[in-house]
Amino acid sequence: MSNKINSVLKEVIEKVKPNKEDIGELDNLLDIFLTRLKSRIKSLKLDAEIFVGGSYAKKTMIKKDKYDIDIFLRFDKKYGEEKIPLLMGSILKNENMELVHGSRDYFKKKISKNVYAELVPVRKIQNPKEAVNITDLSFLHVKYIGSKMKNKNILDEIRLAKAFCYANNCYGAESYVHGFSGYAIELLVHHYGNFEKFLRGIAKSKEREIIDMEKHYKNKNLVMMDVNSAKLNSPIILIDPTYKQRNALAGLSSETLDKFKKACVEFLKNPKTESFEIKEIDFEKIRKISKKNKQNFVIIEVSTDRQQGDIAGSKLFKFFRFLDSEISKFFKVNKKEFVYSKQKSADYCFVAKSKGEFIVNGPKVNDQENIKNFKSRHKKTFIKKNRIFAKEKINYSLKDFLEAWVKKNWKIMNEMGVSEIKITS
Repeated sequence: MSNKINSVLKEVIEKVKPNKEDIGELDNLLDIFLTRLKSRIKSLKLDAEIFVGGSYAKKTMIKKDKYDIDIFLRFDKKYGEEKIPLLMGSILKNENMELVHGSRDYFKKKISKNVYAELVPVRKIQNPKEAVNITDLSFLHVKYIGSKMKNKNILDEIRLAKAFCYANNCYGAESYVHGFSGYAIELLVHHYGNFEKFLRGIAKSKEREIIDMEKHYKNKNLVMMDVNSAKLNSPIILIDPTYKQRNALAGLSSETLDKFKKACVEFLKNPKTESFEIKEIDFEKIRKISKKNKQNFVIIEVSTDRQQGDIAGSKLFKFFRFLDSEISKFFKVNKKEFVYSKQKSADYCFVAKSKGEFIVNGPKVNDQENIKNFKSRHKKTFIKKNRIFAKEKINYSLKDFLEAWVKKNWKIMNEMGVSEIKITS
């Protein structure tokens, strides 16, 4: 089996690894842009420096139709947090930039047809405890990866892991993915040794498994005591080598991990290059299968007025989860899909079967006046634990339910950032 895996991986790395021409073009574009920025910082006499981060700097970039290069403007600690946006504005005054809102606002610039620079302001820190924002740690992350992963072979193994995660929709710590960040993948592949061992290790991982590469803690109890409890809910806890009180997999959900484990097992049993290719969801195929099984099928296009990218994706995914819980009160959801293209809308797909009936809570038995009104509205009633209930039949389709729900709950939708809904079956 190993020979077959190696054969597949050899073919895949040729596809996912950027060639020398691509890297050379990126280097030239970046050099021109950075020279301009450095000149601007010097003319303003600012105590700030530029460093390039992300997969480009770590040499773990995979081939894509569009490249995002992380550029960090590292400001001296003497500048207060409130002054950083003003300094960024001064540096980028003559640049055509797009402001992107986040935990700390940053800027995005198109520097060629398929290359974008993301300019992120950070504080110049040496001790991770001085970090005000998670982005302040980026410099330390780049240094760590650079010091540990000088072997070209491990860099290719990381590329394979990133491509595999990306193809299986498990790449990214954003709340609409809840997956593996690029940094977490780099750490995990280094920890396990190579791509294949990474898959085997994750596939066999146990609930709340702790990975502490630098042995910062002597035992699990010390981890639980020292790391922020809010960051310990992920199914795997990966202690950040550069900051022991940070879980580098805090964004990973059990749902995403289960999906990834399944993909790992499938590849290890039957290795093929298709496992590294993004799979488009065939809604028409799902529709036909649901019709054959006499199940309800709907596609919902949901739009938001929030900024495209992480903010819009998070809002749309949160509403997806909320709508799923509302549907589940009356229908058994057998399949659901969330597809977000990083714009301002997402497609939801639900396949469900009616529960047949649902229970309506009524007043307590000593509330005679309201019991009378309740019985007038409901035919099948029963009493349990000093309260009256009613059974109501579900004689409507999932589409009918959703159309009625939307008309009734526009206020909730607006509060959740939803601007438009289109329902088809």
